[in-house]
Amino acid sequence: QVQLVESGGALVQAGGSLRLSCAASGSIFSINVMGWYCQAPGKQRELVASITRGGTTNYVDSVKGRFTISRDNGKNTVYLQMNSLRPEDTAVYYCAAAKGYNLVPNYWGQGTQVTVSS
Repeated sequence: QVQLVESGGALVQAGGSLRLSCAASGSIFSINVMGWYCQAPGKQRELVASITRGGTTNYVDSVKGRFTISRDNGKNTVYLQMNSLRPEDTAVYYCAAAKGYNLVPNYWGQGTQVTVSS
């Protein structure tokens, strides 16, 4: 089992920045890909960014150039630096961990709310 605990969500004005953190514990040796998903009210959960064990990153087009995913293997923590935030970024952000490289999550965090005011 892997446990994921997110933090860092907040209310911020448009144009501002936030950094989300996801601390992983448990059988993390089995995890090859970590990712951040978001789910806005009435919408499906969607992948925002992912990072492999080797450090390869991937982003959805809407956040490219604004968000950066990174990981600190020593701390077993994944970060999502969010800059130039927009009201449409408002959502609950979930950390996810996948054993396979197909990005199908095996584990989820509880979510952290990000609200961007205009």
